[in-house]
Amino acid sequence: MTDRRRSPFDEFEQLFERLNREFGEELGRGGGRIAVDVEETDDSYVVTADLPGFEKEDVDVELHDETLHISAEREAEREEEVEPGASEEAAEEEEETQRYLVRERHAGAVSRAITLPETVDEEGVTATFENGVLRVELPKAAGEKSSSIEIQ
Repeated sequence: MTDRRRSPFDEFEQLFERLNREFGEELGRGGGRIAVDVEETDDSYVVTADLPGFEKEDVDVELHDETLHISAEREAEREEEVEPGASEEAAEEEEETQRYLVRERHAGAVSRAITLPETVDEEGVTATFENGVLRVELPKAAGEKSSSIEIQ
């Protein structure tokens, strides 16, 4: 019997693996939160959202009153099944392609709602999506930004 010395980091790795199993899958399946930056310029708000791994077709952007809603959903990659009656070699080959050592890219949905401090011009809103980054520009509505209140 060999005496294998353990790395002092083995316990940490086991803890992280356990936490990932218990919480990571739940986060990856849905309810995830989109990371965003909200920038204010003199005449608009610019929302930049990271959506890595999503395609433009997976993303939905809606504006309701002063709240911008961003959501994205990705379906699981389809795993092809071996047809009945296929050769044993084809079945083994298919089994090998579906074997994962680590599988962290889950299907599911993510969403985020951002409430803006002012009304925006809905007609002028533009959105672009490039390399997994969504950029939404929301022009501020024209009009008075403040008003004077008469004291009685």
